[in-house]
Formats: sequence, C-alpha cells, structure tokens
Amino acid sequence: MIILGIDPGIAIVGYSILEVNGNKLKAIDYGCIRTDASKTFPERIKIIYDRLIELIDEYKPVDLAVEELFFNKNVKTAILVGQARGVEILAAVNKGLEVYEYTPLQIKQAVVGYGRAEKEQVQEMVRVLLNLKEKPKPDDVADALAVAICHGLSLKFKDNFKMK
Repeated sequence: MIILGIDPGIAIVGYSILEVNGNKLKAIDYGCIRTDASKTFPERIKIIYDRLIELIDEYKPVDLAVEELFFNKNVKTAILVGQARGVEILAAVNKGLEVYEYTPLQIKQAVVGYGRAEKEQVQEMVRVLLNLKEKPKPDDVADALAVAICHGLSLKFKDNFKMK
C-alpha cells in the first residue's frame, strides 16, 4: 500500500510517499512544497493543489494521512493554514484517496513511543525506522514522514482515524 503523508501548511507543506508492506516501511519520496509569501493566497493554494495532484498521479497512493492542526498562538496563521489544509485534503479526495487524520500526540506515540517527544527525537526515529542516511529536514518533511509512518503502523485500526 502507498500512503501520502502531509504536514499541512501554506508557506511549507511537508509531504511523504511511503510504501507499507506488512510491517515493512519504505520511503519512496519526501520533500516539501514551498510557496512564496509575495504571491496571493489563491496563487499559493493553487501551487500546493497542483503539486499534490502531480504527486498523487505519479505515485498512486491509496490513503492520505494528515496531521490535525494544533495552534495556540496566532489565530490568523491558524485560519490560513486551516484553509490550505482543506485544499490539501481536497486534492486527495478529488483523486479518490481515503483521508485519515492523526493528532501530534498520536503521531509521536506511534513513532517514538512517547506522546510528548521532542522534534529531534521524532526526526531521529523517522530516520531509523525508514533507514535514512540523515534526519529529514526541514521539520515539515520529518512530520509528513512521521504521520505516514503512524498511519502505516495503524492500518489494522485505520477506520478509527478516518476523517469524518
């Protein structure tokens, strides 16, 4: 099974393409989609949408695993990222993917074994679990890989995490 993992954003969207075969996980592709702040919001979300469609067409994932948003500071940023997250989900739904969402706590628990793990711990465990030469950077990419790993390890229970 191929999973598309997304760490939602507007300036930087982390993405990962993960192959899951039984209990084996393999990173096929990962990176980030960057949008320039000088562009209008509609232009930025179009860039994100178009790139996600390209990734879906190329790798043919079955499921989208996306991190739930968690903000406690800037409301304006939360709204923009929330709107971008909607577009990211729309790209997947338009291509027939099932959508599953996980909290940061669930992702850290699955990847590190501790729900309050630090970013560096998550990056290192992603590196180890996927046998990568170096820690994935920036954080958005590591988070996209982590959410895909979380979903891959939760496949037996995936209906519990299906977006409603």
